[in-house]
Amino acid sequence: VLLTPKFVQRASLFVSFGGLVTTFVTTFLPLWKTMNSDLNEMENWYEGLWHMCIYTEEVGLHCKAFESFLALPPDTFASRVFMCISIVTGLLGVIAAFFGLEGVEIGAGRERAKRKLLILGGVLIWVSGITTLAAVSLMAYIMVVKFWDENLPDVMPRWEYGEAMFSAWFSGLLLVVGGTFLFVAVCMGDHEAKLQSQILASNQEHRPTTQHYRKTEII
Repeated sequence: VLLTPKFVQRASLFVSFGGLVTTFVTTFLPLWKTMNSDLNEMENWYEGLWHMCIYTEEVGLHCKAFESFLALPPDTFASRVFMCISIVTGLLGVIAAFFGLEGVEIGAGRERAKRKLLILGGVLIWVSGITTLAAVSLMAYIMVVKFWDENLPDVMPRWEYGEAMFSAWFSGLLLVVGGTFLFVAVCMGDHEAKLQSQILASNQEHRPTTQHYRKTEII
């Protein structure tokens, strides 16, 4: 009984909005990469898409933004672009899906337009989720390749996965699930409208028979 198109629409929008907020926060966290040197265990290095940070017990956490956009490593540059695309498409998708919800007064009475908005919102949210997963998966792949590179000395520290990468995977999955359930809500709405049209058609077919029966009784 709870799985109505209206409920699925709101649930999918809530999941998508949670994924969008998580993606936005994760984009600016300097915790995508972490590194701890065996030569100096008192230092921890962190790297994100926008900052490089170092943590020491004497100074604490000190961060510095990347000075040049063009001097970024290829994986960091591509991941930054993907995450920016994800934020923009996710925001547009959530806005489009919101105006397509049942019960929202804006556009009331225009069911076809609302249906198109839900589909557009689902597509944009899907793109947002895919670009987020592409960004974090690309960086994870490059890190694995460099971690097992035999040409690098064993004593040289390697970057490892940071907490932000797991957060990005989670937010990307939320966006994909939210966009998918928007499509499910549209299909449920189409099925419900089809059933209602069939019921109305069957009622109209029985009306002449009832009227003819009443006329026969009067005669």
